[in-house]
Amino acid sequence: MKVKRYLQSGVLALLMAGTSGSAMAQTLLDALSLAYSNNPDLNEQRSRTRSADENVNIALSGYRPQINLNASSVWTSSRTNRFTNAPGKTTPPLDVSADTSGLQRNIQLSLVQPIFSGFQTTNSVKQNEAAVLAQREFTRNTEQQILFDAGTAFMDVIRDTALVGLQETNVKFLTEQVRAARDRFAVGEGTRTDVAQAEARQQLAVSQLNSARAQANSSRARFRQVIGVEPGRLTGSVPFERLLPKNGPQAVDIAQVRHPAILAGVHNIDVASFNMKVIEGDLLPQVNLQGAVSRTLSESNATGSLQPGRTRSNTNNAQIGINVTVPIYQGGAEYARVRKAKEDLGTARIQLDSTRDFVRRTAIAAFGQYEAAGASIIAARAQVEAARLALNGVIEEQRVGQRTTLDVLNAQAELIDAQVNQVLAERNRVVAAFALTAAIGKLDAENLSLKVVKYDPVQHYDAVRDKWFGLRTPDGR
Repeated sequence: MKVKRYLQSGVLALLMAGTSGSAMAQTLLDALSLAYSNNPDLNEQRSRTRSADENVNIALSGYRPQINLNASSVWTSSRTNRFTNAPGKTTPPLDVSADTSGLQRNIQLSLVQPIFSGFQTTNSVKQNEAAVLAQREFTRNTEQQILFDAGTAFMDVIRDTALVGLQETNVKFLTEQVRAARDRFAVGEGTRTDVAQAEARQQLAVSQLNSARAQANSSRARFRQVIGVEPGRLTGSVPFERLLPKNGPQAVDIAQVRHPAILAGVHNIDVASFNMKVIEGDLLPQVNLQGAVSRTLSESNATGSLQPGRTRSNTNNAQIGINVTVPIYQGGAEYARVRKAKEDLGTARIQLDSTRDFVRRTAIAAFGQYEAAGASIIAARAQVEAARLALNGVIEEQRVGQRTTLDVLNAQAELIDAQVNQVLAERNRVVAAFALTAAIGKLDAENLSLKVVKYDPVQHYDAVRDKWFGLRTPDGR
């Protein structure tokens, strides 16, 4: 019978429709690997981390000498007029004049080597090293978020594809019911009411099918945004069981140790602490070694009655010394900056406490959702089985006149609702597993065993940390 044939498409078959061999098949691990390698938001955060690496080198420059070469060339021209009267004479004064022009060239090489900076350079290096570690944890947190979004997008496409399949099956079933109701009405075994009820349910199913297709298209677009490719035939799963905690307290304990948001908060306290020490260095003496060598070349040409002639000279000069600066009072701004830095350190500690509480709440909630989703699957499967048996029974009873068309339509609606609930429960279980894995800080490429080239932030850090010269980045830009 056609009605029974329509009922054979179970929810599990819909969810696993992609398991058949296909060149276009995409596994969940494939999708996660693509998101890890290509997602622009994750790549942006990695770029921020590489930028933070350079701050360490900038801080290290405080230990290094500063060398400058200065050169100048100056041409001058002057005219001198001198009038002389002999004592007691009334004759006109003697006019003596001279024109002088000349070129002076100077070149100087200077060096300043910091000796003591009030420990500012040392603390600045430590501050930026802590900032680098914080950025790495921010990157790991972003990686978790992107992988969670990718897993959710993957499961949403599977969910919505299954829901479209269910609605298509429902439309076919109700179309058959409309045809059967019309046939019965034509031979006088049914009523116009039966036909109208079947047609109304059919049109409702068509509307629900269109909504399901629209939602599926939206989910596919989200898949493309997060993962970077169009979804094909989706299949596969991730073995989360080995990563998940056994209970809520264990989830909290793991999260407090591993979650990147907490680790970033710890490093941010170090950043604030060293920043305070850097500012306190403004109150300490500064000692620099200074040296310079220079050479000056001069040429001048004089004409007129005052010592005419051409003169050339050169002067070589060298100097070296130590410059000590002891701050006494600079208007009080340095004291205000120290007090502000202490408040910023206190803020960082409070933020860490808040982050710990948030992570704790997230871990407990995620574990509860995961457990609830598992129970929902068991209940949904039992509901689907019972609704399917009820529908088959109602159809058989309708044949012998013990049930009406409306009874069949209601039983079909209950079966569809149960199947939708099962699809949602299956999807929610996987998404809850993703959320719980992220809550304990294990949703990363290494723990998921993704087949990708792992991004190593240390490689770039080591390449630029002690780089004294060069404009090119390690990747050749």
